[in-house]
Amino acid sequence: MSELLNVEEIFASKVFTLGKMKERLPKSTYKEIKKLMDQGGELSLETADVVAKAMKDWAMENGATHYTHWFQPLTGITAEKHDAFVSHPDEEGKMIMEFSGKELIKGEPDASSFPSGGLRATFEARGYTAWDITSPAFLKEDATGVILCIPTAFCSYTGEALDKKTPLLRSMEAISQQALRIVRLFGNTGATKVVASVGPEQEYFLVDREKYLQREDLIFAGRTLFGAPAPKGQELEDHYFGTIRERVGSYMKDLNVELWKLGVTAKTQHNEVAPAQHELAPIYETANIAVDHNQLVMETMKKVAGRHGMTCLLHEKPFAGVNGSGKHNNWSLGTDNGVNLLDPGDTPNENIQFLLVLACIMKAVDTHADLLRQSAADVGNDHRLGANEAPPAIISMFLGEQLEDVVKQLIETGEAAHLIEGGKLETGVSTLPDFEKDATDRNRTSPFAFTGNKFEFRMVGSADSIASPNTTLNAIVAEAFCEAADVLEKADNFELAVHDLIKEYMTKHQRIVFNGDGYADEWIEEAERRGLPNIKSMVEAASTLTTDKAIRLFERFGIFTRVELESREEITYETYAKTINIEALTMIDMAGKKYIPAVIRYTKSLADTVIAVKEAGVDASVQAELLDSVTVRLSAAKKALARLKKVTAQAAAMEDVKAQAFFYKDMVKEVMDELRTPIDELEMMVDKSVWPVPGYGELTFEV
Repeated sequence: MSELLNVEEIFASKVFTLGKMKERLPKSTYKEIKKLMDQGGELSLETADVVAKAMKDWAMENGATHYTHWFQPLTGITAEKHDAFVSHPDEEGKMIMEFSGKELIKGEPDASSFPSGGLRATFEARGYTAWDITSPAFLKEDATGVILCIPTAFCSYTGEALDKKTPLLRSMEAISQQALRIVRLFGNTGATKVVASVGPEQEYFLVDREKYLQREDLIFAGRTLFGAPAPKGQELEDHYFGTIRERVGSYMKDLNVELWKLGVTAKTQHNEVAPAQHELAPIYETANIAVDHNQLVMETMKKVAGRHGMTCLLHEKPFAGVNGSGKHNNWSLGTDNGVNLLDPGDTPNENIQFLLVLACIMKAVDTHADLLRQSAADVGNDHRLGANEAPPAIISMFLGEQLEDVVKQLIETGEAAHLIEGGKLETGVSTLPDFEKDATDRNRTSPFAFTGNKFEFRMVGSADSIASPNTTLNAIVAEAFCEAADVLEKADNFELAVHDLIKEYMTKHQRIVFNGDGYADEWIEEAERRGLPNIKSMVEAASTLTTDKAIRLFERFGIFTRVELESREEITYETYAKTINIEALTMIDMAGKKYIPAVIRYTKSLADTVIAVKEAGVDASVQAELLDSVTVRLSAAKKALARLKKVTAQAAAMEDVKAQAFFYKDMVKEVMDELRTPIDELEMMVDKSVWPVPGYGELTFEV
């Protein structure tokens, strides 16, 4: 029997929480820190010194020897440089352990060694990390020891944001300010801020580590670049919510414990649709903490998997032919005095504040559908979006029957006089209760779906940071709130003006609402008729960052400057080109050194068999036919390999980063597919004992 686990005792045990601050800091210092967290402002160096000492003492009591400014550069993952608490020994040779307020507040990593999109040259190395006081410090424990991690923003010497956190924090301030204007109009004078809350559902795959290490494509690309389908995939729909295997269950248990210690509210775990695919979902948190925690979730998933002899794959499409992984970004808005702006209540048709918020979000998503699509664009997601497993690449909003009917009434008459009710679900079993149904079903094909009291942005990729999607969501809705408040604050008759504005926004932006099947071909045609953008790839989405519309939006609220947006567009092209180049080189290496040599050996064996059978005076047509089929595909693979080498070299030599990215998308990827096809066919024909790597069946079912 396993030992009892006291979750309440271990939760946040590795986090320097407000509770620990309250215990360890002087009352006046604690009040100052709490005020800064709630209202903003600048931390004095004297106060920082007091906090730093308390933080260091707590960390050292828990075994820490080093600290790091933990930040999120534009690589999409986290970065850290460890410094020991050690200082100069005293005159008696005794080591002094120090950590100052200055060291807490500011760090200085090398800014030129991270992606900057031209913001920093190689010789311009200085960059700064600045403590994000709203996200608590925590302890990471691994082979390097115990490290005190201080969440920070990262910017250049000249002030540009070089990370994901800084723009997110700016966007949170923007939406808070503009949403406050809306709630003030409805008489809420008690709220001092509006907080964007996020709950990201994290999908992932687990594979056996020994098998993983036999596949260069998984090691270098995070996905299988070759691979024939297993005899069984997900067609029986028996993995979703199925019984969790012992090995996986043991992993999940340890993962939960590690996350709970870090203050991550890991709540839900289950098997996902594809074999070897699973999901973890936390409880909602403020957007910046949710972003920090999701990075910790991904890091911890990988670390704990290693302890169990497995590897965690976060790529959006590690296996062809089965579902890929996403990260459903559940987003909501609430005041600090307890009002959820996205809660429709029992009578949403009469909830004018909710209807205005809904109308503003319709306007925001329709006006900036291209930017919202871009915020979920990454290389792996190109394999997933638009397939019959994920939202299409076209942005639309699902409202459900009840709200769609309310919107329709408001557009047609200016009033919503009636409401579709959910009714009662009768089970037909005397021992089971009947219960009230929701008024609306769910739509898993919608990229941006209303789900009761929040919106679920389902486009985000499993390996991606959720900082960019939430920065964009906050920004576009802040703009819509701002423009609505500009009108309503000047209105002589508020009640009439708000009704007119709701009708105006809903009428003008009704094209963004779609409650049907997002997977259907008919929707693509319908979306085109409506004038909705269909941006199919990451490289096509990149330019949306630097349109006049986007620059005007982000500069208006101080979230990005034009230069910062231009740098991110360039980084997008660079990232895409580098990623596809790595994949192409990996395919070249695997095909040239593993697959083709293995098949050549097999053809020799077949040829010897044909000769031996013929010499025995027996019909060798079956063996000869197989030899011919294998040789045809071997020849096709050899030709495709030569072509891939040529186009990859051609792409690598290109200097224009945008042209290079499009060349990789349009040419190199096409030839990669040409090489994959015959090799995948050969996998189905060649003796398994000869095949040089584990196949899909071994990877996804033998966990």
